Amino acid sequence: MGMTLTTLASHLGAQLHGDGDVVIEQCAGLLLAKPGELSFLANAKYCNQLEATKASAVLTTPGVECPCGVHQLTCDDPYFAFRNAIIALQGFKQHPVPMDADDRGISAKAMVHPSAAIGEGTQIHPFAVVEAGSTVGKGCHLYPGSWIGPEATVGDDCILYPNSVVHDRCQLGNRVTLHAGTVIGNDGFGYATHKGTHHKIPQHGIVVLEDDVEIGGNCAIERATMGETRLGKGTKFADLISIGHGTSLGPHCLIVSLVGVAGSVKIGHHVVLGGQTGVAGHIEIGDGVQAIAQTGIAASIEPGSIIGGAPAVPLDTAKRNLLAGTRLADLFKRVKRLERRAKKD
Repeated sequence: MGMTLTTLASHLGAQLHGDGDVVIEQCAGLLLAKPGELSFLANAKYCNQLEATKASAVLTTPGVECPCGVHQLTCDDPYFAFRNAIIALQGFKQHPVPMDADDRGISAKAMVHPSAAIGEGTQIHPFAVVEAGSTVGKGCHLYPGSWIGPEATVGDDCILYPNSVVHDRCQLGNRVTLHAGTVIGNDGFGYATHKGTHHKIPQHGIVVLEDDVEIGGNCAIERATMGETRLGKGTKFADLISIGHGTSLGPHCLIVSLVGVAGSVKIGHHVVLGGQTGVAGHIEIGDGVQAIAQTGIAASIEPGSIIGGAPAVPLDTAKRNLLAGTRLADLFKRVKRLERRAKKD
């Protein structure tokens, strides 16, 4: 159902500049939006797209001028407001009811051990498995192929997409989402090399995901050798990420695709690791650190640092190094010319 701009502005806490009777049906990007849709501008480098947009209205910060005919909603954080508009107009994804589900919402083709505890309103799809002694909270969705191991704990309102795995004794808080193919609690990469042979070290620890953690597709969070691997509340992962055994991440970290973190690393709160960043083991990354893509972190990093390069250095230095690297061929030619000149002299 659509909303008038007056109603939408009130819901978002935004200031309306335009016709409040205009009805907005849904949301879209600036270049994709059509009449009847709302878009947003949060980054000044996209200002030129305002002239091309066909959106009926745009969310911006105060001071931005919209073209004639485009209604405007202004607020301090248009990106967050756009997120709230999507929820108001289009809502979150609706999960399908399991096929051949009983009155509890559990498919006849699911396998739930009699000793497992299943909370009210939890829906379990065909070929999902819940092992002995495990606990699943209220309002969860377990998609086909998901597996919850013995004595594992899953909190309320969790979503386990197809083929996601929670190994034995691991713990998920409330509102945790595991996207397809993700594994929580696989064995850590632990071997003792003796006389040229690698001998497996039993991995007896667990993984703990605190409330509101979301893990993208095909990630692997290793169980600790002893103790726990822990991801703090509100932390979000993209896809294809590996976290080594015994590592801990503080609350509200953002980890982008293809990041690899070795074992026994301590990562603070609100840390951002760009895509393809690698982190060596047994180091500490302070609160608020930001690493750009393809950073190689081999030593501990002070809180608040913004870094890049491999090995990691302050971002300004990393940029200068990168720029210098693009000129290496010319520099090589200059050196060769100087060498030839020196030989003649």
